[in-house]
Amino acid sequence: MKNILKFKVVLLTVFTLGFLVNSCEDDTSVFTATETEAITLAELPITVIELDDTNPGNPAITFNWNEADYGQQASENYAVIFATDDAFTNPVVATTITGSTSATLSVNELNSSASAAGLPPFMFNTLYAKVESSIGTQNGLPVSSNIISFQIQPFYNYTLKDFYIVGNALDIDGNGVWEDPDWNNNSNNPPLFRNAINTNLYTYTGYFGTGSGGFDQGRFKILEERGQWQPQWGVTDNEGSDTKQESGSIAGNPTTQDGDPGRFGVETDGYYTFTINFSMPTDAPHYTFSSFDVSGATDYTSIAIEGDALSGENVEMTQSNADPHIWNITNVNLQTGDLQFVTNTGSTWGGDTSFSGVATDGGGSIPVIVQDDYEVWFNDLTGDYILIPLNL
Repeated sequence: MKNILKFKVVLLTVFTLGFLVNSCEDDTSVFTATETEAITLAELPITVIELDDTNPGNPAITFNWNEADYGQQASENYAVIFATDDAFTNPVVATTITGSTSATLSVNELNSSASAAGLPPFMFNTLYAKVESSIGTQNGLPVSSNIISFQIQPFYNYTLKDFYIVGNALDIDGNGVWEDPDWNNNSNNPPLFRNAINTNLYTYTGYFGTGSGGFDQGRFKILEERGQWQPQWGVTDNEGSDTKQESGSIAGNPTTQDGDPGRFGVETDGYYTFTINFSMPTDAPHYTFSSFDVSGATDYTSIAIEGDALSGENVEMTQSNADPHIWNITNVNLQTGDLQFVTNTGSTWGGDTSFSGVATDGGGSIPVIVQDDYEVWFNDLTGDYILIPLNL
């Protein structure tokens, strides 16, 4: 067996040397591709499409075109491109395919591409489509097809996560009792405020109490759904040995384990900023507590929302009984448009990011990009706001 292997290696070496010698003597062959005639994108059999998120994986639309001819035996590349105008000012590539003259998009793929192109949800608008052919790994000699158009009504796919506080560290019921009743998981539990840039980062700045000051007081966990105990988030220690720490790692049921995690907690009454990061590596702190100085903070007596996102007059917000700096509206219908927070002193607070962000005094208008019923929360200490859609 060893001799056979050696013989094969010798033969391979000889053949390789012969190939190199011949290569030095032969001229390099040049393959030349010529630009193809523009391909023809077929008109669609259905030109009015209403998308529904019930079955997002179902096929929604199929594009067909003839084969491009670049004068070479090579697979052609095709890209289906969308835009909201026939000049394709801001084009979006819906899909790419090689060696085929048709492409099918699912409901979710078509919805995502239409939304990326700039079409608003829940209303019909015109979407323009074309196919661009090219050849080679560098997509050389690109040629665009004719343009077709169709009417489409996208839906909005709300992919952001919302989290809520439950526990006796907050007087959620607003009854002045910082005991077990505040472990009610469906009592207008306040949400964490989501960072507009890092959507895995959440904070809550407010008053945390310790009640009687015992080991089990000043505690809370994080829920993903009001009224449901799972999924829930807390500390990695088991309940009973979950000492109160200023920072540490987090655990979740059922995300990281089968049993419930331990509880977050504070040692003394006061204002704190609680920060939790769901994207931190496992060897880094996932949550932190830090004291928050409220000296000099304005005590507003009323705050309302205003703007063309409202169909009528301003809507007054409800001030928390337990924390005068937390305001909310449990249900308000908002149209596409913008809104601001207006205080009793006449100051107007706004921001420039939808769904969540940080408002500043005189900071412009908060964009509402999709019509729905919303739950709205505002923290006048930090300017944090969050708009939670109730039906998306």
